[in-house]
Amino acid sequence: MSAEKEGLVSKETIKKAVSNLMRTRMRLGLFDEHTPYDDIPYDVVACNEHVAVSKECALKSMVLLKNDGLLPLSKDKLKSIAVIGPNSDSIDALRGNYYGTGAHMKTFLAGINDAVGDDVRVFYSEGCHINEDRLQNLAMARDGLQEAIIVAEKSDVVVLCVGLDATLEGEQGDTGNAFDSGDKRNLLLPESQRELIQKVLAVGKPTILVLSAGSSINPLAEKANAIIDTWYPGEMGGSALADILFGKVSPSGKLPVTFYKEVEKLPDFTDYSMNNRTYRYTRDNILYPFGYGLTYTRMHVTALTYDAALKKATATIVNQGKYDSDEVVFLYIHDDASKNATPFPKLCGFSRVHVKQGETLTTELILDDSAFVVVDEEGNVSQENTNFTLYAGICGPDPISESLTDEKAISIQINQPK
Repeated sequence: MSAEKEGLVSKETIKKAVSNLMRTRMRLGLFDEHTPYDDIPYDVVACNEHVAVSKECALKSMVLLKNDGLLPLSKDKLKSIAVIGPNSDSIDALRGNYYGTGAHMKTFLAGINDAVGDDVRVFYSEGCHINEDRLQNLAMARDGLQEAIIVAEKSDVVVLCVGLDATLEGEQGDTGNAFDSGDKRNLLLPESQRELIQKVLAVGKPTILVLSAGSSINPLAEKANAIIDTWYPGEMGGSALADILFGKVSPSGKLPVTFYKEVEKLPDFTDYSMNNRTYRYTRDNILYPFGYGLTYTRMHVTALTYDAALKKATATIVNQGKYDSDEVVFLYIHDDASKNATPFPKLCGFSRVHVKQGETLTTELILDDSAFVVVDEEGNVSQENTNFTLYAGICGPDPISESLTDEKAISIQINQPK
């Protein structure tokens, strides 16, 4: 209550926060002697339906950050694949730092092996430790690098699995977080992995970099032909990755955060200003923007209309590519007159749709009242104006997104009475 005594927070705000917390706990039955969850039989745990949902979540969340045309791979055209990296056969790379016990843990290596069977030779090399300078305590430094190079040279294509796990990132004070105790030192991978990436890419074989982490990372892998961010994809992460690599499913995930280029260009940790942070307040120092993610096909948002009475936007999207795919239609809005508006448009709605090759469909989105309000310096929330610019597209209405996707969000002027 020290913050309340100092006048930093009101009693009403505290009461609201406590009410929300207790209401959630009540809904979970935490104050009841018997809850509906107690009636769930144990044989439901890890059942086939749950495993299928786990894989679906992994498929929908993986983000294709780069693809020069290498993906999807054709198994019929490959004789060998190199799977390299400390996260290739790592269960920790699947489960992050909040997890239960998985019964079907499919690592990336296992998923790829299952997908190709005996038709394609899979070479594997761990390559390096996830953050130490050697794999074996009694070995010389960089003891896995030469094997990784040989494996890359022997293969038609390389799948390079790098990233973090719960030992390298987590909350401050995590007992398992021995590397940085919560906060990362920078936006880069550990030095051992940076060297591995450099050496493997220098071989010159077609390379897909698979990135696993729970946060923004700059892998410094401009020479990679493709980059997939898997996050921590859960027990079926390896199977989901294989389905995407070999074109069984088109990737459709989008970034829920901004990936910055350099930590040095970010505001100081103790600076609570929003300037130079998030997609609403900056266009600088961005590696991959909020909402960005590629698919294997070509989607276009071709029309946008708005019904002010219903606060309903209707967008038309067409699939002009060669693959069926999910896609996300984004709505952004901007108050062009208010001095209190965010510098750049803010997200006000989105809709995931599945569009078949050659298909055109429409999707409807209802805008919440919050789409039309601004917040002044004193924290007051209000709708100041009635005229707005509304945008719709498969990415944000910013130059970086448009350059990376080769798509441009369409916009209309709308009037929304107070």
